[in-house]
Amino acid sequence: LMLVGAAIFLVGLGMAFSDRLPFLSKIGRLPGDVAIERENFRFYAPLMTSLLLSVALTLLFWLFWRGR
Repeated sequence: LMLVGAAIFLVGLGMAFSDRLPFLSKIGRLPGDVAIERENFRFYAPLMTSLLLSVALTLLFWLFWRGR
């Protein structure tokens, strides 16, 4: 539980300082992310960001569990 809290804290720090870190400023604006803006409507689906995050977390957990 403490590790999850620490991870959430680190993600929050990353989001707070994302404008200063060039590699974090691209997250959420990758090619493949769908953004539709109309007069009274806004739709955003971060497909590529979700895919990359899923792959990264899968590899991280795979490495963690393999070491046990």
